[in-house]
Amino acid sequence: MEKAIISLLTLALAGCTGSVISTNQELKPRLVVLTDIGPASVEPDDNESAVRLMSYADRFEIEAICTSTGWNCDPYPAEWADYLFKVIDAYEKDVPNLMKRSNQEGFLTYEEECGTQKMGYWPSAEYIRSRSMMGSQKAGIGVIGDGNDSPGSNFLIRLADEDDPRPIWVTAWGGANTLAQAIWRVKQERSAEELLKFVRKFRLYTITDQDMKWDMRNNRAYSSHQWLRREFQDDLLFVWDESAWLNQNELGKSHWESYASLIQTQGELGKTYPNYLWGVEGDTPSFLNIMPNGLNDPEDPTQVGWGGYHSFGISPDSITSVWTNWQEPQKSISDGYEKRFYPDEFNDFAARMAWAQNGTGNTNPVVIVNGESGIKPIHIDAEPGEVITLDASESYDAENNSLSFRWWQQNPHGTEVVINNPIHAIASFTAPEDIDSNPIHIICEVHDNGAFTLVSYRRVIID
Repeated sequence: MEKAIISLLTLALAGCTGSVISTNQELKPRLVVLTDIGPASVEPDDNESAVRLMSYADRFEIEAICTSTGWNCDPYPAEWADYLFKVIDAYEKDVPNLMKRSNQEGFLTYEEECGTQKMGYWPSAEYIRSRSMMGSQKAGIGVIGDGNDSPGSNFLIRLADEDDPRPIWVTAWGGANTLAQAIWRVKQERSAEELLKFVRKFRLYTITDQDMKWDMRNNRAYSSHQWLRREFQDDLLFVWDESAWLNQNELGKSHWESYASLIQTQGELGKTYPNYLWGVEGDTPSFLNIMPNGLNDPEDPTQVGWGGYHSFGISPDSITSVWTNWQEPQKSISDGYEKRFYPDEFNDFAARMAWAQNGTGNTNPVVIVNGESGIKPIHIDAEPGEVITLDASESYDAENNSLSFRWWQQNPHGTEVVINNPIHAIASFTAPEDIDSNPIHIICEVHDNGAFTLVSYRRVIID
């Protein structure tokens, strides 16, 4: 725990603050992790997910990693936080190789890292350590209040107050008690208008509901999550996943040989990747949901991504409403897409671990549709009966690998259309008669033929 204490002191002395940003910069999404990471004999999947997260540190602005309660610990043992720092130590050894993936030759100053980070930037281990701190060590709505503040809950308040228009995605690998405490504290000290402004800065993705011990997991009223859903349904985008994490666990178990050969053998991060106990990386979908790969805009949970598909409705507590996928048909829709994406999702991870080991490797293709680059969805206005042409022929690959194309429609989004030439760079379809009231979503999926056959996407929304 000595490193944890040093990190918090460094943070307090350095006084990291957000900076005013330009909206034309391609910035990373802001990410906060709440994890009940612990010994591999108790909670190995958080260790596994932490390794994967570090291999994507160039894609997420890791604002904070808070060690906190979950199914296996209430209260959270302070010494378990050391397992997080072991992963960060491994990242520190591998990051010189990982930086070569972005042709990065050095780090920004610590103060600059605490401002904003562009896509492709690998942060220093010093920065990540300074953002790693203790969150709520006890679970449940009963502890929310005076005496439950933590470095994590205080820091969430600080993050939301920064001059940065980007939303803050809080991903709960365990319980979200730390966020609930931050919101409670602001409610005590600020006006009702200021409270809602604060809440609206956050998005929350929970891996089921873990703000309690495992043996009481169906006691939804015990959890602070229910309070968040009840009090802030209209102001907090709350995603409660009950599909992607289960698939991640089971698919990982059934493909464990690939993890043993392609993950555990690669770099210092691979050496810290433990064998599975209950399942493999059950917490990973929480940040796959905001993966900036062109597939989805996480602000719209109906856009399927690597973190699943969700629709708004009654939650498993049968009282509150939330973005979720626990019932049919949402459950089957999400399940089907998660299984479909899994090979590409794993290959993407394995390719990054190869970089950690070798300092060389393959990178993802760049998708350009109708002349538009970037990862944000493309919006096209169309009249009923109009023929829409989609052209991805300007897409390219940095390693000059050959590209293959696939166009497909995400359902349920609009009337099903027939896509002409769906496996070519240029495709077309006819806008249906109800396009004015029922937009359709077309995905351009592009693979290269290099190592691990990496993928990128671009979503096109026809209004």
